[in-house]
Amino acid sequence: MRGFQSSGLWRIISIIALACTLLLMVGFGYSVKDMLWPRGEAYTGEPVTPAPAETNSLAGSKEIRITAIGDSLTKGTGDATGDGYVKQVVAMLKEKYPVPVKLINNLALNGLRADQLVQLLKNDKGYRYSLSQANLILLTIGGNDLFQIASGESASESSGELNLAKLKAELPLGIERLKLVLQQINEINPNAQVIYTGLYNPFFDVKDLREGSLEVQEWNEKAYAHIHSYPNMTMVPTYDLFERTLSRYISSDHFHPNHDGYTQIAIRIVQSLE
Repeated sequence: MRGFQSSGLWRIISIIALACTLLLMVGFGYSVKDMLWPRGEAYTGEPVTPAPAETNSLAGSKEIRITAIGDSLTKGTGDATGDGYVKQVVAMLKEKYPVPVKLINNLALNGLRADQLVQLLKNDKGYRYSLSQANLILLTIGGNDLFQIASGESASESSGELNLAKLKAELPLGIERLKLVLQQINEINPNAQVIYTGLYNPFFDVKDLREGSLEVQEWNEKAYAHIHSYPNMTMVPTYDLFERTLSRYISSDHFHPNHDGYTQIAIRIVQSLE
């Protein structure tokens, strides 16, 4: 009886050993397969669903990931150093927060209008993907809408011949375009903090165009009303920076900020994140 029990025990041990050996061989086979024929997840072009916000404050995030979109102001046109406000914001955040700060992409385009940005946000997979990965989105848009309404030319091509009456009459169209931009951004990434930089009148020092500041202010007020409805969006004002200090902060093209002007915008953006 004792010999039978002993042989039965050894049979069980042998079966267990064989099962373990087979399991190890299967695992080894999968490892070799992954090394010889690696297969990553294919990017289909559709935006990845944004991860839930880590915290309401960037200070508590593990990493600050920035995507910048919009027109020539976000591109940094007028800054001889090429920094614009976006790169300066990145540098300031690196000094301010003890976490990695990464610029995912600056997708700004010179001459871009809000209606064109809406189409990019709807149809361009690169835009959608970059925005979905960010927890901080920087945005400027609207200047070209106003200039093309008033003069039929883009901001960079404008000869200064602006029809202020036409600008006032058609301004609501531009605001509706901005409203659609905000809706699209929120649809793509409702968790990211969004900073919209308000407009200023670059021709405040031109007597016949000084009244344009009233329309710019109306734009800013209506833009704020829409932005305020989203708890993760903030509007940063800039009109006061340039009205009395154009010679200090505007570039030689008399429209875009110079390096110091962009620095002031960057400071306000960083302050708004506190």
